Amino acid sequence: MAIHLRSPEELGKMHRAGIIVWEVLTALRQFVRPGLTTMDLETFTGELIAGKPGHAAFKGYRGYPCALCTSVNSEIVHGIPSPKRKLREGDIVSIDFGMEMDGYYADSAVTVPVGEIRPELNKLLHVTREALDRAIDKMRAGNRLGDVGHAVQSWVEENGFTVVREFVGHGIGTRMHDEPNLPNYGEPGRGTRLQEGMVIAVEPMVNAGRPDVRMRDEWTAETADGSPSAHFEHTVAVTANGPWILTRPREVTGPAW
Repeated sequence: MAIHLRSPEELGKMHRAGIIVWEVLTALRQFVRPGLTTMDLETFTGELIAGKPGHAAFKGYRGYPCALCTSVNSEIVHGIPSPKRKLREGDIVSIDFGMEMDGYYADSAVTVPVGEIRPELNKLLHVTREALDRAIDKMRAGNRLGDVGHAVQSWVEENGFTVVREFVGHGIGTRMHDEPNLPNYGEPGRGTRLQEGMVIAVEPMVNAGRPDVRMRDEWTAETADGSPSAHFEHTVAVTANGPWILTRPREVTGPAW
């Protein structure tokens, strides 16, 4: 499958979708608190996007039932919101959300503490978010996918954590998942060369314990050893001026989340 290079007009459409994603995730970060269920987060998301153009990208995708993926503690990705899953003080929850507008997609995720969390969980979130920052900095024309993956892997492992290998970042545009795949590991100077117009959902998934994964159900992936996992993601375009994070406003600078 070919890698698509997006025009400035196409990137603008993706950015418009990405702004809604940013607004929703920003509101959810503030909304999360002990006592809520993950279905409460789903319901709140429905209220946030009601009347907005486009639609939630995940709902109905390959049969997925919800707008959000909500992955708690040892769940890595694709946790399904449930009225039975109550958030408790000290939990962490990864919230993954995407939008489609005018035929173009944007996708982002953030892991949020529920109340006060243990110092080791704070470190996990901090290192994973920094891994995303480091990966985004490598999203420059002339670099290779291995440079991006290595930026994640080296930082994560230096800090005593592990990267998930079964799930990867991905190209995105007129399809939610497109070429190329972007593993969160790799060797510098190896892999497909980045070009202007490439757009990739960059998404470090980091485990506090071993990297091994098991499936709890058709969708939910969790750590095989039960250790906590964190997930941060942005949709990023390669441009002549460097990386452009399409899932946040242009005026927002600094750390990715």
